[in-house]
Amino acid sequence: MFKILQTYKLLFLRLILIVAGIEFSIYFFKIGLLFTGIFGLCMVFLLVREMYFYVRNFVMIYDKTIASILQDDFTSDFSKHKFNRSYNDLFQLYEKLKNKQNEQISKDIIYRSILNNIETGVVILQRQEKDWNIFLMNDYFSNHFNVPKVSKWKYLKNQLPALCEIIEEDDFNEIKTAIEISINEQHKQTFVLQASRTEIFEQDYFIILLDSIQNVVEKKEKDAWINLMKVISHELLNSITPIRSICQNLQDLVEQDSLSTEDLDDIKTSVETMLRRSDHLQKFVEGYRKLAMLPSPKKEKIELQDLIATCLKIMNPLFRKENIEVKNTISLKYEINVDPQQTEQVLINLMTNSINALENSSLKQITISAEAKENRVFIKIADNGKGIEKEIEDKIFLPFFTTRNEGAGIGLTLSKNIIEAHGGYILYKNEKEKTVFEICLIEE
Repeated sequence: MFKILQTYKLLFLRLILIVAGIEFSIYFFKIGLLFTGIFGLCMVFLLVREMYFYVRNFVMIYDKTIASILQDDFTSDFSKHKFNRSYNDLFQLYEKLKNKQNEQISKDIIYRSILNNIETGVVILQRQEKDWNIFLMNDYFSNHFNVPKVSKWKYLKNQLPALCEIIEEDDFNEIKTAIEISINEQHKQTFVLQASRTEIFEQDYFIILLDSIQNVVEKKEKDAWINLMKVISHELLNSITPIRSICQNLQDLVEQDSLSTEDLDDIKTSVETMLRRSDHLQKFVEGYRKLAMLPSPKKEKIELQDLIATCLKIMNPLFRKENIEVKNTISLKYEINVDPQQTEQVLINLMTNSINALENSSLKQITISAEAKENRVFIKIADNGKGIEKEIEDKIFLPFFTTRNEGAGIGLTLSKNIIEAHGGYILYKNEKEKTVFEICLIEE
């Protein structure tokens, strides 16, 4: 505001000088000083000319700057005017908006780069009056479906009618469904379609996401194989490396002309170590075979109470040895259709897991409960042990993952596979400071 007033003062001063110059020129003409009057008029002319160019430049710079701001065109260079204090506020506004636009452009480039590098088809529509325009289409969508990056919905509809018709049928509302789409006019693939609608700054947007089920499955299979190979190679190297080292040492010993008592002791220790590592490797392979060759369950009707009672009878010696209090709260009489031996193995694995969790607890309790809801039976085995650390919660069902030195790491994985083979599921959770494993069996 101060700078604008200063500009007005400069203009006012120029006007005063021009008026004064005209008055003096007239006065000189009246008193007969002709040449002095002409000189005064020349000075007035120069002052008028200077004021004209000053006002013109002032207006032109303001017009150019405002036009640049309104048109989002920040390519103009006003550096030669930056020392003119009259334009300071204007140029600061221009630079601030220019920086904001550059920041926004950078963000847009980053977001588009992220969207173009994910293996999910993304299309964002923007509503224009009664029609929809394509605001963004990522590279994966364009390349995977062989669709050019068109700007109108009607053009996309010509390319992918199966997708667009489903969206139009739901009137561009939220969708979550599976859809089959032909790829390159060949066999159809199944995709998960998720679509949502949102309004931002009075602009209506519709976001479409397409995930190939085949790609998701293949990625999960690949990740599973990579994890499995890591575990297998780790276990093999842990056994083969020391065995090879021991064999090398034994070879050096037997090549000697004579063996001392100390050498014989070394040989005996080496052989024992090799046997121990071989036993570990054999257990590992047997564990893998159990997981890989799990037979299909042979289901039969059995009383849930009888199954739990059998498991408790087997585990009672261990409970007494570890001084563990077991509470069996199952009172309902309910028949479940399961493979008795496999389900018994699962329950024993979970009880053994609870015993290990209670190892360092002063008060040791295991609670077994069950409830039936609709056509589902939920069996819970809870303990008040140390629980499972947050960092490893998502790993406890992975093959060969264990936190115990003597553990094989297949108990929970085997239990999970057995329950899933029965059409149910098993999960871990915390309830009232207790570690709970819950089995869900779905009755057919």
